[in-house]
Amino acid sequence: MITRRTLLEMATLGAAAAAVEAAEPPFSLPKLPYAYDALEPYIDAQTMQIHHDKHHQAYVDNLNKAVAGDAALSKLTVEELLERLDTLPANVRTAVRNQGGGHANHSLFWQTLCPAAKSGKPSGALAAAIAQSFGGQDKFEDQLRAAAAGVFGSGWAWLSLDPAGKLILDTAPNQDSPLLSKRRPLLGIDVWEHAYYLKYQNRRADYLAAILHVINWDFVSQRYKALAG
Repeated sequence: MITRRTLLEMATLGAAAAAVEAAEPPFSLPKLPYAYDALEPYIDAQTMQIHHDKHHQAYVDNLNKAVAGDAALSKLTVEELLERLDTLPANVRTAVRNQGGGHANHSLFWQTLCPAAKSGKPSGALAAAIAQSFGGQDKFEDQLRAAAAGVFGSGWAWLSLDPAGKLILDTAPNQDSPLLSKRRPLLGIDVWEHAYYLKYQNRRADYLAAILHVINWDFVSQRYKALAG
């Protein structure tokens, strides 16, 4: 015979299970700060939708799976996970490197883009640092395009700050983040084919020329100011 007390206990256990099931995962897909078609004609709306809603979402989902059940890891930000990669349990390191890297890289990527009318140029301290490190904005953009064009297969070209606060332009394969090398990313150019193939097919050089029209230099300049101190 099922007593009233038993029914109450069962209801309590069911509610607790439902609460656990409904708990929000530690990582979620950030919203785009603009419409899918806002970067036209340089980056098409379909590419943006698939890139954000499918590819980035997959990195988020897989990162959540990797840390599921580990309360300590679930409390860390994706940046902290990547910065501490060597100290993480061996069974999650590859997933955090790839899926966490994909999540962190894309989360920054969306913020560093904007409609062409708002793109502008680097300002303030960043403009001065680019001039000092690369000889000016035009020379920097030439070097950035060359670096991105030279990535074999899939990867990124990165402008980042090294631990000494110096601007560094380099590349990384796959979804490797500058955070793995103790660098603080400022601007990344995604050269995975899913970032451009629908519009540019195998013409990566055309995509690289186009994306420079939609860089949010105000955001990058402010990020440099905050990170460089």
